[in-house]
Amino acid sequence: MEGVDSLNQLSLVIILLAALLIPLAMARFKITFLPTAVVEIIVGVILGPSLLNLIQINSTLDLLQNVGVIVLLFLSGMEIDFSLFKRRSTRLSPLEEKGKKQAPKYSVLTIAFLGYLSIIAMSIVMGVGLKLSGLFQDVFLSSILFMTISLGIVIASLKEKELLSRPFGQTILLIAALGEVVPMVGLTFYASAYSPNSKSLWLILLILVAAALLFWRFKPFFKLFDKINKSTTQLDVRLAFFMIVTLVTVAESVGAEGILGAFLAGIVIKLLEPHEETKVRLDSIGYGFFIPIFFMMSGVNLNLRQLISHSQTLLMIPAIFGAYIISKALVYFALKMRFKTSNAVAGTAMSATTITVVLAVLQVARHLHQINSQQSGAFLLAAILTCVIGPLMFNKGYSAETEDLKKTTVHFIGTNLTTVPVAQQLAKGWYDVTMYTNNQHNYRAFNSEVSIKLLDNMETGLMVNQGVFDADIVVMGQLNSKKNYELARAAKKYGVKRVIVRFEDRNILNDKQSELESLGVEVYNTPDVNISMLRSLIEAPSTMRLMTSTEASVYEVALRNSRYADIQVRNIPFIDKITITQIYRDKRFIRPTGGTSLKLNDRIIFTSSKQQAPEVRRELGKLN
Repeated sequence: MEGVDSLNQLSLVIILLAALLIPLAMARFKITFLPTAVVEIIVGVILGPSLLNLIQINSTLDLLQNVGVIVLLFLSGMEIDFSLFKRRSTRLSPLEEKGKKQAPKYSVLTIAFLGYLSIIAMSIVMGVGLKLSGLFQDVFLSSILFMTISLGIVIASLKEKELLSRPFGQTILLIAALGEVVPMVGLTFYASAYSPNSKSLWLILLILVAAALLFWRFKPFFKLFDKINKSTTQLDVRLAFFMIVTLVTVAESVGAEGILGAFLAGIVIKLLEPHEETKVRLDSIGYGFFIPIFFMMSGVNLNLRQLISHSQTLLMIPAIFGAYIISKALVYFALKMRFKTSNAVAGTAMSATTITVVLAVLQVARHLHQINSQQSGAFLLAAILTCVIGPLMFNKGYSAETEDLKKTTVHFIGTNLTTVPVAQQLAKGWYDVTMYTNNQHNYRAFNSEVSIKLLDNMETGLMVNQGVFDADIVVMGQLNSKKNYELARAAKKYGVKRVIVRFEDRNILNDKQSELESLGVEVYNTPDVNISMLRSLIEAPSTMRLMTSTEASVYEVALRNSRYADIQVRNIPFIDKITITQIYRDKRFIRPTGGTSLKLNDRIIFTSSKQQAPEVRRELGKLN
């Protein structure tokens, strides 16, 4: 008995060692064309009975595998961004109305829904075709499998290409989100139909009721969470596991599959709007321990020797692989409605990528005895092939869309010794800068140095007609505070996202500051800037030297590039070129260390050479 226990423990040690070495080996040999999940499944095949036979399947590994799929589906639920499904407000600002006329005919939402409807239709056709061929008889199950898409792999690929916030990336992301939600709903009905413990179908609605009640009960949780010491309590993690266990228990009690409860638990936590740190901690628990075991055990259970010994299984693998691809083929025509041909092909290839939900569906089907190990292995091997070919085709075929190359538009109102030098510097970077003035002397003085348009006057109606407010950022840089206030209100009413206003008259600023803040107007004035500079000069004598140095200076950038989200400061690729002094996050300053993780929307204050700073700011501030 002790020998058996020792063997069981050794199997777990081997799997955990493999889980540790796989990312290191992938980084060392620069294996970027394969998702980590696929590599883990392949390693499981190598370690299992197919080749080395080092892993002995036992109750401990079975338990950890089952927990792994539950945690995986929970984290998959947390990956779904429900803001993608929201329709925009029907009340548009004048600027939005103007932009709408120039916008593409078909929205991201329309293309994504049409694309996924085509997947549903083709998946059913492929399921029927597989039955007619005599290779697999269960049309319902095969259709569910063919309509799955791996959201995790899609997110990773889009993040690598910096496309998460681009229209093309948002479209593929929404299709992938539907490719997890819809099959999970289908799996619920499938399991309720074939489970021997199945109860009345309406009881499944109790899972949704339980999820809604938990959401309502814990809606204010993360506001209270900020006031509690989190280092020893880890309340957010406790809440997550409470959600998982509760909804898994409810799901199994009404005859549904536990993974549905886990998936809903992830959705509930996502809707509670947790802090980014919470997701990082949950990811570390899942992807650091449970999920690699699940993926590798899926490979261990895949016995290639038995698969290749059956001629019908050998026929199934290419047939199923073709069905995975063909079921997504019509997505091309939906994407072509807005995007160029090469990107439509690339997006279709990425949509064909599937593994995560396939593993979950196959596990449920095996529990229900609706599929044998040979058939399950064929579906899994074909899914692995999609994960190899899909990302390769996507990376090879994608190129930037014209709408993605648009620069940030900045309009300055007022030309003087403060605004002109700033406009000149911005024009050298990723900004489209135009200045406006009604002062003919200033126009003649500065027109040769920067793009300036001469206006007859500064009346609001004229400025709207001249397109002065048609910009991403409008800066009111005149000395006339009263006029700046009037124009700032007009610009915000017109729909300008960012309005930056100069106020030299302290009386007007004091009277109007609360109103301006409520409108979202950003304010600056020369006295405050000078006071702050003098204080810094007194408290840190080298500040002025640094600010005026021809070699180095202080810079600030808002982190928009999702590629650097959750990366520790020490791991930033160009950290040797900059020194990060402060990070402004959640209305407070953080003094960073090498282990501090960056978060989206962080305001990063750093020092760097004036030659390297523009490149660093462009890289960190790139919206993707």
